[in-house]
Amino acid sequence: MDEMKKGGISVETEHIFPIIKKWLYSDKDIFLRELVSNACDAVTKLKRLNSLGHISLDNENFRITVKVDKDEKTVTVSDNGIGMTEEELDKYLCNIALSGALDFIKKYEGEGENNGIIGHFGLGFYSAFMVASSVTVNTKSYTDAPAVLWECGENGEYTVSPSDKTERGTDIILHIAENEEEYLSDSKLKNIIDRYCAFMPVEIYFEGEKEDEEKKPVNDTLPLWMKNPSDCTEEEYNEFYHKVFGDFRDPLFHIHINADYPLNFKGILFFPKIGSEYESLEGQVKLYYNQVFVADNIKEVIPEFLLMLRGVIDCPELPLNVSRSYLQNSTYVSKVSKHIVKKVADKLNSLFNTEREKYEGLWNDIKIFVEYGSLKDEKFYSRIKDSIVYPLTSGKTVTLDEYLENAKEKHENTVYYCTDKVGQAQYISMLENENIEIAYLDKGLDNQFISMVEQDKKVKFYRVDSSLADALKGDGETSENEKLTELFKKVTGEKTKLRFESLKGNIPAILTVSEESRRFGEMMKLYGMGDNIPAPEDELILNTSSDTLSLLEKKYETDPEGAEKTAKQIYMLSALSQRGLSADELKEFLTLSYESINEGIK
Repeated sequence: MDEMKKGGISVETEHIFPIIKKWLYSDKDIFLRELVSNACDAVTKLKRLNSLGHISLDNENFRITVKVDKDEKTVTVSDNGIGMTEEELDKYLCNIALSGALDFIKKYEGEGENNGIIGHFGLGFYSAFMVASSVTVNTKSYTDAPAVLWECGENGEYTVSPSDKTERGTDIILHIAENEEEYLSDSKLKNIIDRYCAFMPVEIYFEGEKEDEEKKPVNDTLPLWMKNPSDCTEEEYNEFYHKVFGDFRDPLFHIHINADYPLNFKGILFFPKIGSEYESLEGQVKLYYNQVFVADNIKEVIPEFLLMLRGVIDCPELPLNVSRSYLQNSTYVSKVSKHIVKKVADKLNSLFNTEREKYEGLWNDIKIFVEYGSLKDEKFYSRIKDSIVYPLTSGKTVTLDEYLENAKEKHENTVYYCTDKVGQAQYISMLENENIEIAYLDKGLDNQFISMVEQDKKVKFYRVDSSLADALKGDGETSENEKLTELFKKVTGEKTKLRFESLKGNIPAILTVSEESRRFGEMMKLYGMGDNIPAPEDELILNTSSDTLSLLEKKYETDPEGAEKTAKQIYMLSALSQRGLSADELKEFLTLSYESINEGIK
């Protein structure tokens, strides 16, 4: 080429910069991802030609360099890949078919700020104009074609002229716009590279204001998920987890996914150590496309309940650069999502079947995930339901089938559980004295979860302070006592129901609450509607086998006032074990207790 050539990018030049600056403005950082990705592609293409025998290369060190020059106000992305001839440069940079992009934007204008048009319509390179007032491309092809210099301003007018570049590859020089000078900061560019390019397959070097004594790549070209699981050690998994997610704690365990044809995707999911019941809801699953970071937690690809976990998924065949509605309706995406769910279920079942002691030790940390996943995904629950375990107050851990097998003779198809080992201690003690096992369900999701299990397994869960009498029935009389009914109605009022039962043990009374009404009330509280729901109805069960009640009945005949005080104390003691006392009730209970002490001293 002997002379300079001039031209315009396309007949729709006036549209390109408004598109770039308006529609991609919210995510300007991706310009560097796009340029480095293009550089990776240039190296990959050259390697491919070499592997096919079209060219012959000798152990070349392929690299990409990102360089910032504050004095010149430039950012340069260089590679030693395939390069471009003048004809190729004209084809790829000077003739952009923007009509498709314009139609796309008009169609999906209301669906968010970033509609993913970069890459899909050949606009990756032009993302540079989000931060640059002009761009220079200096390139030399791997062929003998002469090097070319392409320069373009923000008005879309470009020039092409001969270049004195002697080495194969491409340099893209961005002349940073005045209002975008934050992109001349070393730390800003390093952060972008670390976010988007940390695992790209070609070594990336950064040259900033401070020159490092020993230049090292800033990326890992062979991330752990690209390796064969059998070649990875536990230490490597933990190191990768710490580096990527900044968590100083080791993960509980991991799942390495290596799906072959037809899905063809890889990834690693980590179960993090949970500090609290709610911390696990803040997971982070990073989505990659051929080792290029795309986004966090895209729920069309990662099932919603798996977003509680941490991990990376690399889907090289994922149709990313299209609308979100397309992702939702993509058969490939649906299959990937189902495969991930299956692999997670398989891992949990494997741990349960082959390392049960370890599995039980992890249960408190993974329980919230398993319950949430079961509630959100019926197929997930059906896969892992036989591996779900229930810790008991005795310290053992059992499956539901194991619990029911042990309970056959005492309470068939009934599970007793507690939510507070201290507050419900009296009820727990009464049941344990009868060799009845009690599950410990202390998490917020338990109510919803056991309701689902009840329907699936045809069993009934009762908290220890509800329907307690059925498990503790004795052999004595259960007929109503008119005098005691009259007495206790005076002290409990009309809201509390009375029932007479012959119970094992000498405790005079216990207060229970309907399982159904209590669960309903707790569910309404969960949805912020608890203020409008009446308190669950109490039922006071009077033990006809208790010597205390026999003595109280006799006292009622001779000292009605004293009997009423004693009955009040019995009721309040039962309430104290079941629900606690209100301020007024506590005040009255203390007064009665002190009076009783004084009478005992006299």
